[in-house]
Amino acid sequence: MDVAVVDRRDEEFLLDLLNTTPVVDGQERDDLADDDSARAWMRARGVESSRGDLIAVRDLLQDVVRGMRTPSALDRFLGDVTMRPKMTPDGVSWELAASPAARAVLAWDALRINSPGRLRACANDECRLFLIDRSKPNTARWCSMAICGNRMKARRYYQRAKGSEK
Repeated sequence: MDVAVVDRRDEEFLLDLLNTTPVVDGQERDDLADDDSARAWMRARGVESSRGDLIAVRDLLQDVVRGMRTPSALDRFLGDVTMRPKMTPDGVSWELAASPAARAVLAWDALRINSPGRLRACANDECRLFLIDRSKPNTARWCSMAICGNRMKARRYYQRAKGSEK
């Protein structure tokens, strides 16, 4: 019997959803802000959902990952989740039937259990993105070393250099 609830695609979907509110040129942008952009975002990921559900689960997941809300806030997205049995040549296989919002919550929970602390917000306070740290030592701090990591290192260098001038 094979029971697979979430996989790497669900984790990537979760990360994509969390990262739909990037800061671009100092302004927060919402990739789900209107129906057209939300449809394009969903189409690119092969999902169908209501824009409202995606925004609601995204906002709650962002708060939960940042520690601003408790996980119980996500419960409302799990009501219609079911597992369906399917006969295969190897026996019974179980398939998850869940909305994209529920899949995002289940992916968050799977990461919480199987990879504790690896899903987190970027350490740059000016950034709104998240990362899944897949490095062996679990030391990644920024959504992108090339962007946020470089900015933060340059900022620290500038502060040290400025402090040593006094």
